[in-house]
Amino acid sequence: MAKRIASALDLPCIELDRLNWGADWRDLSKTDPDEFIQRVRDAISADAWVSDGNYAVVRDSIWRRATHLVWLDYSRAVVMYRVIKRSATRAFDKTELWVGNREDWRRWLRASHPIRWAWSTWQERRSRFEILLNGAQYSHLVVLRLRTPREAANVVDQLGA
Repeated sequence: MAKRIASALDLPCIELDRLNWGADWRDLSKTDPDEFIQRVRDAISADAWVSDGNYAVVRDSIWRRATHLVWLDYSRAVVMYRVIKRSATRAFDKTELWVGNREDWRRWLRASHPIRWAWSTWQERRSRFEILLNGAQYSHLVVLRLRTPREAANVVDQLGA
């Protein structure tokens, strides 16, 4: 979605996972948050950009500078279908993600794996976003809350307008 939006609007796309993950799945947001925060600050210093991802440690920095927020607020079923499909495809194809990291079936049972993480955090993240986006701190954001893939299909047109 972010890449599509960035391409359509001729803007750079900032992939937060690319800035966060180091070799051997080193999670900078946990192991060196200051480095991750600095990488994100450098990336969002441009006048305009599209950001892909969401990490609590950099959320405020990004949201304060953003003008629009596209929230893919899909049902748990849709989220899980997509996460499982993406993980299975990456594991089967041995797709390199960031700095040599690849999906590995053996990691699927870890609590930090995207499948387990998506399942266990879905409701809490959704509730937290509602609270944050209804508060005054981010009232400047134009929020496109998309609840189905069908709604998301036209997001580029909505943003272009």
